[in-house]
Amino acid sequence: MQAGEEWKVMSMKRAIIKGYRPGAIGKITELHALYYHRHWGFDLYFERKVAQDMAEFLGRFDSAGNGLWLAVRREGIVGSIAVDVSNLHYEGAHLRWFIVAPSHQGWGLGRALIDQAVNFCDERGVERIRLWTFSGLDAARHIYESHGFTLMREYEDRQWGSPVTGQMFERRGP
Repeated sequence: MQAGEEWKVMSMKRAIIKGYRPGAIGKITELHALYYHRHWGFDLYFERKVAQDMAEFLGRFDSAGNGLWLAVRREGIVGSIAVDVSNLHYEGAHLRWFIVAPSHQGWGLGRALIDQAVNFCDERGVERIRLWTFSGLDAARHIYESHGFTLMREYEDRQWGSPVTGQMFERRGP
């Protein structure tokens, strides 16, 4: 069984699918907006930025170059992750929009999503994967580090409406 497969076989009503499906922009935006508002006080600016960036990404989405995986349960999107290669030659691949609905956390879903993204990059010989996050998201950080990501820098960040300690993680490829 490949990494991430255990989540797929837990129930016939759960799956990780690759690529776009109708409602993805709205649902991924909603997952981010609700979670980050509830736990970090982020508001309209953050929600709008997620929606705009996701719409721009999907407007140029090419499954051969970029990657998007959606965790679905009973036809609803409960998690996501994307790999954006628009600046691959300068900055490496960019891991984006990693989220799991709170009701689905603790099932191994986050690890299964990261597995998909990292394997996608490894299969293509991507030498560097970067992601931006902030301190306090300890479960996600544990998953990143278990996949070979290293904290490269920290900085004070106020762009989302609440002050956070921004972090940039990087993973060197195969």
